[in-house]
Amino acid sequence: MTNTHSLPPAAASGSVALGDLTVNRIGYGAMRITGEGTFGPPADPDECIRTLRRTVELGVNFIDTADSYGPDVSEELIAKALHPYPDGLVIGTKGGFTRPGPDDWRLDCNPARLREQLEGSLRKLKVERIDLWQLHRIDDKYPAEDQFALLAEFISEGKVRHVGLSEVGVKDIKAARKIVPIVSVQNRYNIADREWEDVVDYCQEEKIAFIPWYPLGAGLRVKNAAAQEKKIESVATKLGATKMQLALAWLLRRSPVILPIPGTSKVAHLKENVAAAAVELSQQDLEELS
Repeated sequence: MTNTHSLPPAAASGSVALGDLTVNRIGYGAMRITGEGTFGPPADPDECIRTLRRTVELGVNFIDTADSYGPDVSEELIAKALHPYPDGLVIGTKGGFTRPGPDDWRLDCNPARLREQLEGSLRKLKVERIDLWQLHRIDDKYPAEDQFALLAEFISEGKVRHVGLSEVGVKDIKAARKIVPIVSVQNRYNIADREWEDVVDYCQEEKIAFIPWYPLGAGLRVKNAAAQEKKIESVATKLGATKMQLALAWLLRRSPVILPIPGTSKVAHLKENVAAAAVELSQQDLEELS
């Protein structure tokens, strides 16, 4: 029998498969280790490096980033902090956006541009093969089938191990899977924003990892937000957890294929996020939050 007390904190969340890779179900999103508007360098790069190193020490073995975070900054800091990478660490990155300035995101899935982004990620992360390369969005300026076929090419060339999609519906996932195996889907989803319930259910049925971005909800900008927040505060207080920990615990309980990737640039917030792996919600708690 496994002694859970001897496991690192992130392992308390259990594990999920990304194709033939297995990772703990609390990951780390590396979007915040950049400047304001996800552009340029962070205000405190040394603290970001400390946070990345502490992430791995706490048992987090999945890091999610993108070519467009910075751009380049997030991938470069990950390599600076963690390369050569410890055994078992899985790094997922994404391509598809160009970044002319702060908070300016421009979709460009021209095949030549996507290939350029992949080559750049290999170089910045200092790897010969990307564990998980995700199409940041499907670009309607080009045939979707061509974008999926390019993902298959990346795998056949040995430059990518597995591929995933982001902000897609069930129809998109099914169309992609006719051309290339899809091991993950990354959509916006949290305790207060459940637009993609059908995608979560489909991913669970098909054993595809579902990676919710904006996993902490950053709140409750939804109908009846005050009532929802009151419920969250009540359950969190009862369990001795913070609201953010409760939001993560809810995601972990929602489906066994969910892989939350809370992001932060500070060690203190990182510890709080990872500790959510040990928060246990009862069926009554779940019903109250629903």
